[in-house]
Amino acid sequence: MPLTPEHIEQFFYSESDSKTKNELLELLNERIKKLCFEECERDRILCTLSPMCSKRFLLKLRMLNGLTIEDQPKFCYSVHKNIIQRDFRNKTVIYKPFDSYLYLIDFLDVFFHGDYRKLNKFLSKGDITAAIEIFEDRINNRDEEFQYLLTMDKNYLIFRFDEKLHVGFLKEKIALCNANRDKITDLEILKGLTDLFSSLFFPEIERRLIPNDYLEIVTYIPKDVLNKTSQKPPEDENNKNDQYLWNTFSNDLDALSQFCKEINLYMDKKDNLKIKLHLDEKSDIRYRDLRLVFNIIFRLYNDFYIIWV
Repeated sequence: MPLTPEHIEQFFYSESDSKTKNELLELLNERIKKLCFEECERDRILCTLSPMCSKRFLLKLRMLNGLTIEDQPKFCYSVHKNIIQRDFRNKTVIYKPFDSYLYLIDFLDVFFHGDYRKLNKFLSKGDITAAIEIFEDRINNRDEEFQYLLTMDKNYLIFRFDEKLHVGFLKEKIALCNANRDKITDLEILKGLTDLFSSLFFPEIERRLIPNDYLEIVTYIPKDVLNKTSQKPPEDENNKNDQYLWNTFSNDLDALSQFCKEINLYMDKKDNLKIKLHLDEKSDIRYRDLRLVFNIIFRLYNDFYIIWV
């Protein structure tokens, strides 16, 4: 029976000798170097059409560990950037670049070509006001459609182009493109995403950040809706409120429970049904999971809050 990746993983976590572990990691590191800088980079057709690491994840590995463009296989990175650019322009790509990273200057070049040098200069110097003026000019005077938000502590810039989310990590000078399955690793990003989507889709919903702990989102179903809800399972399929509260609401709560640290339901002083959600980054919530949470909040807001409040 040949050695498998599972054997190596089990050995690594069970082995107590740090020297042995370091030797194993060095062997892996040398293999990665050879794979990237010799085998794959040497054959440009192969590198372009069928990279030897799935969706070029080794570029991401280097970026997330603070390595610079000088530490990347240059041709591979240029192909990677081009794929993200083609996808942004709705052109055919070999694979969809979900959860892909670029250095911040290259992200700005792809999404804000023409202003990227100025934007990079302003953001590098911390001149957020000047950068925002460019974003506003592109929206108001150049008919570009995107939304953006600078997070509360100014560590991240969040962008929404159509339905796609991108996050600029200003201190690290990298950007996450087409955020999807990656985990949300910072409460500041979680709050920023909630603020952005709230401003677009459910502006009156209450939001409160408990620093270093969790984000609280509060919505409710008004008393008038509850009073008009059937006391038994509805027979009228056209009564959307009854159908939702009897047949779908519990499923939505179950879905929310998978991503929320805590869910509280209670009657407030006006006999409205309050729904309080606690979210945090420690729950391993992904960007796509947060979209589901927002979809449920939007349904409650759109079907009950706007109509009855």
